[in-house]
Amino acid sequence: MLEGTVPVPREFAARYRREGYWIGRTLADLARPQARTDGTRTAVVTARERLTYRELDERADRLAAGFSSLGFGANDRVVVQLPNRPEFVLTCLALFRLGVIPVLALPSHRRDELVSLCEHTEAVALVVPDVHQRFDHRTLAREVRDGVPGLKHLLVAGDPDGLTGLAELAEAAPSEPETPGPEPSDVAVLLLSGGTSGRPKLIPRTHDDYALQGRLSATAMNFDERGVYLAALPAAHNAAFGCPGVLGTLQVGGTVVLAGSPSPDEAFPLLHGEGVTLTTLMPAHLSLWTELADVLPSRAEGLVVEVGGAMLDPEVARRAEAALGVTVSRWFGITEGVMCCTRPDEPEELRLGTDGRPLCEADEIRIVDSEGHDVPDGHDGELLLRGPYTLRGYYRAPEHNAASFTEDGFFRTGDLARRTPTGHLVISGRIKDVINRGGEKVSTAEVERHVRSHPAVAEVSAVAVPDASLGEKSCVFVIPVPGTEPPTLSDLRTHLTQRGCADYKLPDHLRLVSELPKTPVGKVDTKRLRAEFVAGRKEPSHVTD
Repeated sequence: MLEGTVPVPREFAARYRREGYWIGRTLADLARPQARTDGTRTAVVTARERLTYRELDERADRLAAGFSSLGFGANDRVVVQLPNRPEFVLTCLALFRLGVIPVLALPSHRRDELVSLCEHTEAVALVVPDVHQRFDHRTLAREVRDGVPGLKHLLVAGDPDGLTGLAELAEAAPSEPETPGPEPSDVAVLLLSGGTSGRPKLIPRTHDDYALQGRLSATAMNFDERGVYLAALPAAHNAAFGCPGVLGTLQVGGTVVLAGSPSPDEAFPLLHGEGVTLTTLMPAHLSLWTELADVLPSRAEGLVVEVGGAMLDPEVARRAEAALGVTVSRWFGITEGVMCCTRPDEPEELRLGTDGRPLCEADEIRIVDSEGHDVPDGHDGELLLRGPYTLRGYYRAPEHNAASFTEDGFFRTGDLARRTPTGHLVISGRIKDVINRGGEKVSTAEVERHVRSHPAVAEVSAVAVPDASLGEKSCVFVIPVPGTEPPTLSDLRTHLTQRGCADYKLPDHLRLVSELPKTPVGKVDTKRLRAEFVAGRKEPSHVTD
């Protein structure tokens, strides 16, 4: 067991194996069965490249040998920051085969996030693209190495520019591994949490539990070896990685199509060109696709679109189905574990009007009041989760674990939910302070920490405010330092960029205030600030952006 992780209690692990949820296979075996039985089947496709299962299997083995030549060994951690390219799939698969643990970063992450990940995991390597969306990640990687002396290797997909290229490593001749492969109960990957308190926490997913999630997701979507999955969201996201995503598709022998983004100009040609049957979008992307439905050469009949990451208006889903010809499946899930979805063959009122049912019969759901007592169906309460693919503790985070889990192992989601008589969930809000910006979870505490470092900022409170396209955006209420020139929104965004923050974490709105309202217990009254923003209240102490 990886140091710093919390194992599933033995009695639960034994039960999950006995009942057939954990089947004793690892993600290291992805692509091998198909490579041996039908190796010419298409495994991974992009607009420029196509890999069969045999090619994927052989290239992953060669890359694993190259990683081994660098000294990578079982339970080492490697931060992987790659966009939706074949190298992402190959790198993860090669690391799985060595028992090395990929730590998945997003392409939008910058110095601040990457330094934090590398330090926290004691990573031996960082894997980046050469240039992505006109940003040179090689320069970024060097900056990260300067801030993390223990980082031994910088690996590059594409032109290495003096660093170590993945293509060079993949020239190594595959050989029999010197040590056994990973055990099914080993940690396979470290995924990012939504970052609801300060820096994102890391979620250890084992081979057993993550493989189960992929299989269950595929089953719920009626997705099998004939299926073609379009990864339009970043593949490092849980949604596009394992729901069923890249890994679930490879498990069942389907085809993974990698798109650079959900933008219609990239995604639409692939839908028809590759015969896509399943994809995952955020609500804002679904609305954009609906607006541009006329661009499609023909209706996308037979395409199931999983929609999650933010609240979805049922009417938006109905318009999308009518315009595009797709079937919408609503998803609610957390990277920490239990996933709920509506099945494509369910009645419309359930499929579009609820957030679905759990994937697994062994998933345990409680909805409780503020005292921890279960509430009746139809009543709102906090959603608690436990099950065979739900974590029992964050990586190296004992303080968070003490607050995030009940004594009997249920995960406290911080989401408000109610259960319908049919067993479907309806998510009605959340308790934790987080901004859900088009599916990207932004911690208000993290934004506040960075804004507070600006020399003209005396105090700040960040809140989520409604936005028509993204669902929510961020607004920072700032008390300027007396006697200084008050910061502008542009000043703060530039400041956070220089501190290495990702674009989606930059504040969207600014309000300059003389004081921050407080609750009776002395905390900043964020509800009042949010209400003031919505009401468009203009006072002398407020300056709008």
